[in-house]
Amino acid sequence: MDLVKKWSLFYVEAGCDEVGRGCLCGPVVAATVILDDNFNQNLVNDSKKLNFKTRMDLDSYIKDNVKDYAIAELSAQFIDQHNILNASIHAMHQALDQLTIRPELILVDGNKFHPYNYIPHECIIKGDSKVLSIAAASILAKNYRDRLMIELHEEHPEYGWDTNFGYATKKHQQALIKLGPTKYHRQSFRLKYD
Repeated sequence: MDLVKKWSLFYVEAGCDEVGRGCLCGPVVAATVILDDNFNQNLVNDSKKLNFKTRMDLDSYIKDNVKDYAIAELSAQFIDQHNILNASIHAMHQALDQLTIRPELILVDGNKFHPYNYIPHECIIKGDSKVLSIAAASILAKNYRDRLMIELHEEHPEYGWDTNFGYATKKHQQALIKLGPTKYHRQSFRLKYD
């Protein structure tokens, strides 16, 4: 199924998505993308449906061929203070803050968002598999976060972040039992395993 390039007929649209909500550690990362009218890349899809190499190959194409994009991250400490939903939405707001073009409509993957700067928004369930700008944002956010977790893996190789990217795999859970959490772990998440 082709992704919708324009959700509305007349508005400048910014697609927003985040990644890392279900991880035990690391930041939550959000991206926003304003497509160019000539953007034409039929490989762009929900980042969860693409393999690592395809996503990384698409990264520079997206950045070079959209009108505007931005990426923002919020730390595990921010997540612990404000909860993961609020942190995810705040990261999207921070990404929107960085855009040089002001959108007229914000398209958000999911069902929750807080109003932003009096700009209308629409929440779209599974938006990253329906709307091209959201799918592009999902790829940028996922690539940014994956690269970051690979870097953090160098600091703490025992947790396997170069392959699990902070998700609760068996290796990650066993390392938590043996070594306990790092400063990158979210203390408000369930970190102890039986």
